[in-house]
Amino acid sequence: MSQSNQIKKIYLLSNLFYIVNIFYIFFNRITFIMLENVLVLDNGAYTIKAEYGTAQQPRVIHNCKIARGKGDKKTFIGDQLNSCTDFSGLYYRLPFEKGYLTNWEVEKGVWDRIFSKEVFNCDPKNTNLLITEPCFNLPNIQRTYDEIIFEAYEFQSYFRTTASWLCIQNDTTSLYNDINFSAKPDCILVVDSGYSFTHIIPFVMNRPVLPAIRRINIGGKLLTNHLKEIVSFRYWDMMDQTYVMNEVKESCCYVSQNFLGDLETCRRNTRNNSILREYVLPDFSRNSQGYIREKKCREESYDQSDEQVLYMNNERFTVPEILFNPSDIGMKQAGIPEVIVESINAVLPEMFPFPVNEVDLQGLFYSNIVLVGGNSLFSGYKSRIEKDLRILAPTDFEIRVGMPENPITYAWKGGNNFITMPEFKEKLVTRSEYLEFGYNICIRKFGFGNETDDLSNE
Repeated sequence: MSQSNQIKKIYLLSNLFYIVNIFYIFFNRITFIMLENVLVLDNGAYTIKAEYGTAQQPRVIHNCKIARGKGDKKTFIGDQLNSCTDFSGLYYRLPFEKGYLTNWEVEKGVWDRIFSKEVFNCDPKNTNLLITEPCFNLPNIQRTYDEIIFEAYEFQSYFRTTASWLCIQNDTTSLYNDINFSAKPDCILVVDSGYSFTHIIPFVMNRPVLPAIRRINIGGKLLTNHLKEIVSFRYWDMMDQTYVMNEVKESCCYVSQNFLGDLETCRRNTRNNSILREYVLPDFSRNSQGYIREKKCREESYDQSDEQVLYMNNERFTVPEILFNPSDIGMKQAGIPEVIVESINAVLPEMFPFPVNEVDLQGLFYSNIVLVGGNSLFSGYKSRIEKDLRILAPTDFEIRVGMPENPITYAWKGGNNFITMPEFKEKLVTRSEYLEFGYNICIRKFGFGNETDDLSNE
């Protein structure tokens, strides 16, 4: 009899195990289908980072229309630039001006391409969209976002937020390699240095402190244009070679840890100058991409008549130095480290509806700084910020600066994490809600960028 009972128990347990497995597979399938219908789109001023929620990495697509010249009818839209073989004299039409989306004709053309069968094969009526907007976006631009997404494309639902907010949806503690800090910190300072601007945004308990947000009017676009002017003045006219000079900037430039010492090195002759690089410009017949060649004596390099060589000397570090000393080009603004300190000092205890110790608050910010944006890829960028902050910050505070492996796609990864959270469903505005309540429902649900979502106003 006991043996019969044991057999029954084993039979019941096996059935229970089978049912649990079926339920687990079914639940995962529902989740997979839901994520498959979510498109995460980080709409940057220079590039768009986009992919469905089931992907591990986004596709990076140029956010512009590009023509060979102002009168050329051949146009490359978004990802079509990858098929271009001659990047000389390209004329850019950008949807963003001074960090804000102002040219909707260009932007809609890029979005049409992205949502088409050739790229994402997106059916808006069955797709939920997560999209980013600039910090402190203007209300009339926000309204246009809503109108185009719901009225022109007819998306099923969408959520609009900033890239910096998506960044803190990642596990930021993994950036510091510190086993003593495993839980997500209550205070995080995001330094987003992108194409148009550099923003310093403090977050407390997942919300921004709006009075403490700071902006520096320097981004990758300004640095590329400044490099074009320097090279055009010293060597050749490169004012129409935006794409080429951007490649030169990304290949050659770095952030100096000893600016005066590097300037002294640049004054030495070629053999003793460890900073000088010889960048071979593309000719678009044999080489469509420029490259840094092994350094030669100038007398020898002049004999290479079939190669056009650009000598990058002090330009390599004086251009990125603008991020740390904007006064070098006459801008009356502080550099990134000084603005970080200013932003942290602007977060005051009286801004919060609960008791906060000012010293503890500042210490948390200094120990949780996250660097994102394309300019973070400059060699020496992170080290320079750490070095300068150690000089500027009180000695009692620990300085911890983290930077993800790919600071360009970090916001997209945060968005990809966020869509798996229950909060995402609560934040979504459906098309039926928009048609019933209009623009006001978006203001009420999205919040960030408005005082209603600012922790200091609760």
